[in-house]
Amino acid sequence: MHSPTMPRSDAGPLATSDELAAAAAAARAHGRIGIDTEFMSEGRYRALLCLVQIAVDSENGAGPHIFLIDSLDEIDVTPLAQLLGDPGIEVVLHAGRQDVAILRRAWNTEITNIFDTQLAAGFVGASAQTGYGNLLGAMLGRRVGKTASYTRWDARPLTAEQLSYAAEDVAHLLELADEVQRRLRESGRDGWAREGCRRLESATDERDPYSAWERLPRIGQLDPRARAVARELAAWRERTASEEDRPVGSVLADPALVELAKRHPSNLSALEQIRGIHPSGIRRRGAAILEAVAAGMQATPIPRDEPRGRSDPEDAPLIVLAESVLRARALEAGLAYELIASRGELELIVAATRRGEAEPEVRTLEGWRSELVGADLRDLLAGRKAVSVGPDRRLALS
Repeated sequence: MHSPTMPRSDAGPLATSDELAAAAAAARAHGRIGIDTEFMSEGRYRALLCLVQIAVDSENGAGPHIFLIDSLDEIDVTPLAQLLGDPGIEVVLHAGRQDVAILRRAWNTEITNIFDTQLAAGFVGASAQTGYGNLLGAMLGRRVGKTASYTRWDARPLTAEQLSYAAEDVAHLLELADEVQRRLRESGRDGWAREGCRRLESATDERDPYSAWERLPRIGQLDPRARAVARELAAWRERTASEEDRPVGSVLADPALVELAKRHPSNLSALEQIRGIHPSGIRRRGAAILEAVAAGMQATPIPRDEPRGRSDPEDAPLIVLAESVLRARALEAGLAYELIASRGELELIVAATRRGEAEPEVRTLEGWRSELVGADLRDLLAGRKAVSVGPDRRLALS
């Protein structure tokens, strides 16, 4: 078992700017870099990037060099940020969607040529949600500790336990990527996995203030005028939370926002009658809330949308039947089912078939997924094939 080599630094285990430049150069020479992050989301509008761990192949193959970057310190990460955006450098992560989103924002860089070991392992028989430790155990027989997984990463100084935990998260990442890629090549699915990983390049944690209202609870109960008010209130709440870097719920809770949209008060007295808004909140934000309500009242009402493409209760048996067939195909192929279809995608497909509409643009009917299950799904829903139980007690289409 190779031991990770920590970089030498007079300042301790956290990397210096010079070491980061050297690490970037080494990663460029080897053509890849492993990366993970630690961040804090509690009490903030956007997650705070606290620590970045990178792993770089060593010259002698004795194990990776690991560098820990204190993101709360004044350190020049330009060489690494540029490296992440270089399509010629493979960026290895595990369950990296949130890491990508945070790094893109915090380091102001694009991240390309991603290889996500969790996602890719789903193409060689692992669950699409397998954690890092479990995947290491299954594929490499490695075990990692998780003693510091839920700690205050924004507190300084970081403890030796935190630094050890952070380093361990990338100590075997490149070796794991090698094993997953070996299995992908053997199964001929490397291209499928790479296609899935490319979707991560656009991951973002930025939110559009004017679409935030669509995620409110019970929004379907609001009339068109109230929906317009909800949109303005939700947009104001997003902007305020962003400016103050605090959770949106601490600015105005969802139930109170929906009630404001329903009742659209026009003065402070009416505002005081809304449940869930503390008097101190009214003193501090009352004028802004009333301004947002007034803007919503003046805006064009938002009509209730007819459900587009969604199923009705009579579709349920077909959806379950289609899911059974696709799960059977996934088992036969040694793929994680989640990589092929979601319940929502099957609802869209079944609903479009029922109404005689064109096929919806969903991943299940595109690319390699269509090659794997598209014909079976189309034949099943068109009534050209039926499901039965074969002599081996497996589902069969006939």
